[in-house]
Amino acid sequence: MSKELALILTILSPVIGGFIYGFERIVRARMQNRQGPPLLQPFYDFLKLMDKRSIIIHSFHAFMGIMYLIGTWFSLYVLISGGDILIAIFFHVLSLAFLVVGGFSVRSPYSVVGAMRELIHMLAYEPIFVLAAVGLYLVNGTFQVSELLKAETMPILYLPLIFIAFLLTLPAVLKKSPFDIAEAHQEIIGGPEIEYSGKFYEAVYTAKWIEYVYAFFFVFLFAGKNYLLGVLLAILAFFIVNLIDNATARVNFRQMVAFHWYILIPLAVINLMLLALWRA
Repeated sequence: MSKELALILTILSPVIGGFIYGFERIVRARMQNRQGPPLLQPFYDFLKLMDKRSIIIHSFHAFMGIMYLIGTWFSLYVLISGGDILIAIFFHVLSLAFLVVGGFSVRSPYSVVGAMRELIHMLAYEPIFVLAAVGLYLVNGTFQVSELLKAETMPILYLPLIFIAFLLTLPAVLKKSPFDIAEAHQEIIGGPEIEYSGKFYEAVYTAKWIEYVYAFFFVFLFAGKNYLLGVLLAILAFFIVNLIDNATARVNFRQMVAFHWYILIPLAVINLMLLALWRA
């Protein structure tokens, strides 16, 4: 993919993510036997938020919200432009760190608790991203996304356990039930994002749309150069995430960490060990 096309797709990624989010709300409503909002509802919300008066707690807090958006956007650009997958993961972690620091910088207990829970989220699911990157490297011998998308070998055939672990960690990445503990609107009213308003909340809101594209692009990589299969895997992942979201209740943070560290991470490590032994 040319740099120009990658840049255009990255610029359009909030729009793509907004459509995914709008479609998700429709799917969720149908699963609950409701009509649900229109597809364009996220964009209507976007325009309404742009008209709201922005109340700034302090400038550093607002700056962290903006940096969360920029960091997430840049991590996606690294992926789409065919860059190093580890660098993309690094910038994604960095963007979440901005959100966490912003959450800790205000006095609201909801924001502080949400920031603490966001840190726990990162400790739970980011190792799965790193293990998936290592698995892709073992299969194709490169961390470069551009090379992974040209590879003849199909990573999902060699990394089935890592793919399953990755699918099951997506609800945590996208803050969906049962792992939506960092936002938990019934408990902490949105967590680290609660004190953002107006245009600054819009930045955080848009970053979440970009996270959808980021997460499903990772799923796409498991198909190698078979782009049709990659799209089908991303669609499958989308429906599995929403099925899990609608069929489960929120767990506590201990259960979430235990699920990731005692089940998903060992599952991914076993896949890597078997692959290494088979390649030896």
